[in-house]
Parts: sequence; C-alpha cells; structure tokens
Amino acid sequence: MSVWDDVVGQPDAVAVLERAATDPAAMTHAWLLTGPPGSGRSVAARAFAAALQCTGPEGDAPGAPRGPSGGGCGRCRACTTTLAGTHPDLTVVATDKVVITIDEVRDLITTASRTPSTGRFRVIVVEDADRMAERTTNVLLKAIEEPPPHTVWVLCAPSAQDVLPTIRSRCRGVVLRVPPAGDVADLLVRRDGVEPDVALAAARAAQSHVGLARRLARDPDARRRRDATLDVARRIRGVGDAVLAAGELVDVAKAEAVAAAAERDAVERAELMRGLGVQEGDTLPPRLRSQVKQLEDDQKRRATRHQRDVLDRAMVDLLSLYRDVLVVQLGAEVELVNTQHAAAVRTLAADSTPEQTVRRMDAIGTARERLEGNVAPLLALEAMTVALRPQG
Repeated sequence: MSVWDDVVGQPDAVAVLERAATDPAAMTHAWLLTGPPGSGRSVAARAFAAALQCTGPEGDAPGAPRGPSGGGCGRCRACTTTLAGTHPDLTVVATDKVVITIDEVRDLITTASRTPSTGRFRVIVVEDADRMAERTTNVLLKAIEEPPPHTVWVLCAPSAQDVLPTIRSRCRGVVLRVPPAGDVADLLVRRDGVEPDVALAAARAAQSHVGLARRLARDPDARRRRDATLDVARRIRGVGDAVLAAGELVDVAKAEAVAAAAERDAVERAELMRGLGVQEGDTLPPRLRSQVKQLEDDQKRRATRHQRDVLDRAMVDLLSLYRDVLVVQLGAEVELVNTQHAAAVRTLAADSTPEQTVRRMDAIGTARERLEGNVAPLLALEAMTVALRPQG
C-alpha cells in the first residue's frame, strides 16, 4: 500500500514527487502540477502532501521523534489524515465558483505563514490555480517567492500557460498526462469494485478522466444522460431540431446545477442566519442584509460554474463521438471512444464526409470558447447545433 496507488498512469510524475518527498536536495518550496482534466492533478497533489508528511508506521508510536519523511507509506496517521483532508497542517483550496477570490488568497497567505503544528511541513494545495484573476495572483506572488522555511505550495492547473509567467517561473513544474484507459479501469475495479467490462467502457467514454469514469461506472443516470447527449447528433435533421436540441441541453444543465446546489445552499443559508442570530422570515436590519446578499451572490456564481461545466462536458462528449466518426471515415486503426455507440458512429460516417465532420468538430470547439467567454449558453448552443445538422 502507498499514497501513490490512486495516481494512475503517471510513473514519471510520481518518480519526481516521490524523490522530492524523501530527498531534501530534490525538494523545493513551490510546485506547479499541470495536466489535462481528469489526469489526476488533485489526487497527485494530495498524495504528494501525504508523502511529505509521512512518518512511516513507526512514527505513530507514542513519543516517536519527528524524523524524515517515510515517502508515503499510506498506513501511518500522517498519510491517512492527509489523504482524508483532515491533517492539521494541510490546507486545500478548490473552488466551485467561477474564480478564487482575493480574500480567499489573503487567508491562505496568513495560513501559510504559520509554523507546522504536528507535521514536517505546512502544505497549501490550490487545486484551481487557473481560476485566479491577475490581481489575485499578484497577491499570491510574494508568498510563493519568499515562503517560510517549512511551507510548501502545490498549485494545480490544466497547463502552465493557465497561470501567470511570474508564478510558474517560481514553481517547479510536473506535467501529468492522460492515463491509459486500461489503468483507469483497473483503478475502478480495485478501488470501487466495478465489473471489469463496465469499468473499461466507462474509462473509454470518459476519455480516461478518472472522476468522470468513476461516476459513469457507478451511476446509471449519468450513463443515460450521456447517451441522450450523444443522441443529439443523430436527431438533428434541420434547424428546428437543432434549436430544440440546444434548449434541451441547456435545460438539463440548469436542472443539474439546481439539484447539485439546492441542499447545500439551504444548509449554508441556515448556518448564516443562525450565526447572525435571526430566523428565516425575519426582517433583517441593513447591516446584516449585505452578508446574506454576499452568500446569495456566491451561490449564484457557483451555480453558473456548475452549469458551464455540465455543458462543457456535454460538448466534450459530442466531440468524442465525431472523433469516432472521423476515425471510421479515415479508416484509422485505433479504438473507438464510444464503443457502445458503434452503430450510430458508422451511420454518421456513411452520411457525411471527413470535411463535414471536421467542420462539426470546429463548431463544437467554437461553442466551448464562446461559453468560456460568457456568451449566453442558449445562444452558443444553438449556433453549435445548427452547425451539426446535415448539409445538403
């Protein structure tokens, strides 16, 4: 057993991080872990944090001295609490809003200045370093440039270009790759008890995105929603079909965002009202209204991001389908991503040309860019689905 067991398909990255955890000469105070979505950046960051804190099983003995890292045994208290996110010297920041705010970063800097209470290091993991505005990143810069001696920053982003040059120049970079689908399937079988054939189909459909593969393997509703998304390509025969399909995709994304947030939003509001000493329905004095308004604004931003993420995932799924269509049209000897939709792939391949398929993929890519640029989701999706209709 090791803290690295769930970091699948990343032997080179693990070798670098594992050596740094045990060899002071290879260690540095700031790291930037990059890799495509689903490559396991946050999993690798937590595993690295655990390896840094690891005492080895003997370190759990009463009165045992705090010595060098055990490299990530996965069994000692330091490893298990770090992986669980409860170690007192670990701070993890991951936003489900559009951006990490400047106030959150200032709080991180304050935390980073403190001496470790029980561990070898105070480790600060920022899972969404690409979601900081330039002004926010500049606040972080000095803390990364001149950290306290026992503080380690671990930033995660899709690519090095997603963070400011001033930040990445002060971090040691570790690049993660897309893991092989077989390795992801093996993880689902070993960790989650998924049937091997279901695990492999889910890993391929998720394009080796570990989190999505786990969801598809364990949640039949998620598989049905994905199947419905892919069916859009077959159903669109004209402009009317395209407009209806765009509306359906947006409605599904909105419903998922509401469902995902409803319970948490209610709990957060109840906790805030209790902390303010008022009951739901009471008339709030002006000095308290701003706090409630701030919470409501944060919840709206979180819902906006969730809706965008759901729509972006739907577009990635459609891209994978047209990728398979192009594979068939070109006669390439590579495996299909959507093996369970092979019949639909062959039909679409026969009804169009490779040039048309590439244009459809470009339209999906353009829609993703527009959505990222805050274009109204329905407008972006309608333009995309219209471009997916058969050309006479």
